[in-house]
Amino acid sequence: MPPPDRIELRGLHLVGICGALPEERDRAQPLEIDLDAEVALRRAGESDDLAHTVDYGALCDVVAAIVRGGRPQLLEHLAAGIAEAVLAADQRITSVSVAVRKLRPPVPHALATSGVRITRTA
Repeated sequence: MPPPDRIELRGLHLVGICGALPEERDRAQPLEIDLDAEVALRRAGESDDLAHTVDYGALCDVVAAIVRGGRPQLLEHLAAGIAEAVLAADQRITSVSVAVRKLRPPVPHALATSGVRITRTA
């Protein structure tokens, strides 16, 4: 069986509250999100019709609404909320992987990013 088709969104930059430290609770920080949505794309590939695929912009809107609408302490919780919302947004999505990274993690080390990646299925 061939691997599943997938829509890949990379490097969505948003600003949101996420963290347990006091400075993370008071000030929004830059986040970067990657999303892989498994969805059958054969029909879209054959028809060249947007109605036969999942709208990338709509997926970005779903992710942005979750980031802007919440104040989680954990990246894990934020990623799970995004995954749940993406699966609910379009019934054709059978699985989603979400990576969320803090671009300025509050640690006393030269760390470029910190993040999590989760996968959820419908």
